[in-house]
Amino acid sequence: VFEWLGYQEVTLPMKRENAFAYMQFLDQRIYTIIALLMLIAFVMMTRWLERTRFGLALLAIKQNEAAAEAAGINTLAWKLRAITLSGAIAGVVGAFYAVVLLVVTPVSVFGMLVSAQALTVTLFGGVATAWGPVIGAGILIPLSEILHAELGHVLPGIQGVIFGIAIVILILAAPEGLFWEVRDFVQKRWPHLISKPKFFADLSVQPDPVEVSRSAPSTSGNIILEVRDLSRSFGGLKAVDSVSFAVREGEVLGIIGPNGAGKTTVFNLLNGFLVPDSGQILLDGKNIVGRKPHEICAAGVGRTFQVMRPFARMTVAENVMVGAYALTPDHSEAKRLAANAMARVGLLDAADRIAAELTTAELRLMELARALAGKPRILLLDETLAGLGHVEAEDVIGVVRKLAAEGITIVIIEHTMHAMVRLVDRFVVLDHGAVLMEGAPQSVIKDPRVIEAYLGKKWMAHASS
Repeated sequence: VFEWLGYQEVTLPMKRENAFAYMQFLDQRIYTIIALLMLIAFVMMTRWLERTRFGLALLAIKQNEAAAEAAGINTLAWKLRAITLSGAIAGVVGAFYAVVLLVVTPVSVFGMLVSAQALTVTLFGGVATAWGPVIGAGILIPLSEILHAELGHVLPGIQGVIFGIAIVILILAAPEGLFWEVRDFVQKRWPHLISKPKFFADLSVQPDPVEVSRSAPSTSGNIILEVRDLSRSFGGLKAVDSVSFAVREGEVLGIIGPNGAGKTTVFNLLNGFLVPDSGQILLDGKNIVGRKPHEICAAGVGRTFQVMRPFARMTVAENVMVGAYALTPDHSEAKRLAANAMARVGLLDAADRIAAELTTAELRLMELARALAGKPRILLLDETLAGLGHVEAEDVIGVVRKLAAEGITIVIIEHTMHAMVRLVDRFVVLDHGAVLMEGAPQSVIKDPRVIEAYLGKKWMAHASS
């Protein structure tokens, strides 16, 4: 076979003790065929990975690392896996490249131009897609090589100029790369050309039956989450000052306070994005201070964000699937959990839409579905109604009330007071990072200290009247 392919053994004319033997093809076109086969194999493998948990995790990390971590993805572990796999591919390709070059030097393999080529063709073609490097290489490499052959004697370094111009064009015209610009254009003009099979076409989706276990405010359930003397400072600013409260199983707890009171900081402490300076956070009696967000998510704490964090380039179904993988590594089970969560919030019909195309209300519901897909025991909802109109807000409130009626423990931050009064069992009021008071909604909203914190002293007379 090797003789038929044209293999020959070549011994370099060197001293006998330093001689190296190389196996070379007589027909140089064989190298091109091998390179194309390797390219096809690696593209097919990458395309397959894109549809697995591995691919979804990497896409989520690339598009919004904080949201990926909150949804249960161990970002460090998945990055290490990606580095290992890409290193293995680079090793295979590098070995083949060395056979083609015969002589490997640092400049030929690790030089600035080579590194710039690899980076620029990927960015130019499109990041976060297997086709990006193929498109970039198909355009830039022939262009630079032709110009180098024709003009290299007149303009030395013309290849570097081409890559520099490509980077400038990329930044100005297509920050995410050529692939995504063309895809978006085609999607708007001829959406049927890139339509995908329906994600849940093989499922008969119905929400799992749930027992409605909450008909009255929960005041006697077991304590599921307890915060003890929690404090956090940023330089000289005391953002959270000795905050303590408890959340009972099945309760809806509202955390309110004026802007800058420390509400979101408390949430970031609860699910591990920040580490407190002092204090304890007890989940089922176990201190979770210092644990990573993905570990806290796996322990049963779901989270949405004040500023929405969708994975914009992924479909709604894929967004929610990321949250489902926090509960199970099995693809089929994760798909079923995602479908169930989307049915519960009323987003099943939007499963195949790209997240970037959704309205604000739909994005809020999608984030809620992503948190629900992992079947959390406690939900942290950070200003879920922010940016919504009255009708949209009522729809989202209806979903949250339904979840509360199912017995899910909810801690919610919200500025829309009339909605909060109808929704929560109990308020915790924060002011300047400390607990101002806590109690039933009707007593809290009439308390002079709360009115003063929200409206200021000059409104106290009006409030009293």
